[in-house]
Amino acid sequence: MNQAAIVSIDLGKQSFHVVAHDKQGRELQRKKLSRSTYPKYFANLSPCTVAMEACGGAHFMAREMIRFGHEPKLIAPHHVRPYVKSNKNDFADAEGICDAASRGNMRFVAPKSEAQQALAMLNTVRDSFIKDRTATVNRIHAALLEVGIGLSASFKAIRELPDLLENYSFCGRIKTLLMDLHSHFTYLDQKVKTMDRQVASQAADDDLARRLMTIPCVGPITATTVAAELGDASQFKCGRDYSASIGLVPKQHSTGGKPVLLGISKRGDRNQRRLLIQCARVYLITLDRQTGELADWVRQLLSRNHPNKVVCAVANKLARIAYAIAAHHTEFDAGPSAMAA
Repeated sequence: MNQAAIVSIDLGKQSFHVVAHDKQGRELQRKKLSRSTYPKYFANLSPCTVAMEACGGAHFMAREMIRFGHEPKLIAPHHVRPYVKSNKNDFADAEGICDAASRGNMRFVAPKSEAQQALAMLNTVRDSFIKDRTATVNRIHAALLEVGIGLSASFKAIRELPDLLENYSFCGRIKTLLMDLHSHFTYLDQKVKTMDRQVASQAADDDLARRLMTIPCVGPITATTVAAELGDASQFKCGRDYSASIGLVPKQHSTGGKPVLLGISKRGDRNQRRLLIQCARVYLITLDRQTGELADWVRQLLSRNHPNKVVCAVANKLARIAYAIAAHHTEFDAGPSAMAA
């Protein structure tokens, strides 16, 4: 096993399937490990490349491999799929990961630190509470319609539900169920407000998130989300690569030497793309108050393009600015406004 050049792991909850290849691509070993035995196996292994899919638990495993002296490489699952031969099983998946990692032009995912994971988890949990709160509000509206009450579509009306129910004399069981839903809504509403404060606090404490908030119309939620995924930006060669990774560049469909560019590709992390597009929309709404080179460029775009097209262009520009801030450890500088001069 000292000759192993690439060791791939098919990650699982309790067991891991390992396949080792040498420099010539020949298989040396395939082994099944449990969560309790894998540390000993990799601690005794000579330094090599350890490849795995970028799935649940992969970033923790990547940090573990670094601790054991190995070089971890995370690959997006959809890039591994073409290399899985014949029937799908755990060892076939591990072998496919090994084949994919040996390709010189393969794209890898940068391992996240615990700080990045904390930012990502905070935003993920907050989004889940928001979705649960929206679902609870919809259940309350549906239940009220069943007893002939049409409530206005606002959180204020939901918060005032107990006072509203006192004016009606329908079945007590229905009132009890509605009050249970209201209590659940109140709990979720408080959790969202608490997590909003936590996000703002995390954004102020995190160096990259704080610098990202110097970009116009970028707040704590967008800053922490981008900071958690972008890191030090070393996994991207330039700002366009980062923008392309979240689907904010045109989709190409060229053939016969004739370039054809379509709308944005919408690939990659839809959450980052959604947040940056929202920031771009806010930027256009507040354009009268914006100054600098970016504002001048946006005004020129609006003079000859549809606003929706300009929103995508501004979101692309914000992504590139975020990359520059992360890669060069700087802050946003609006610069002089040529139009004002």
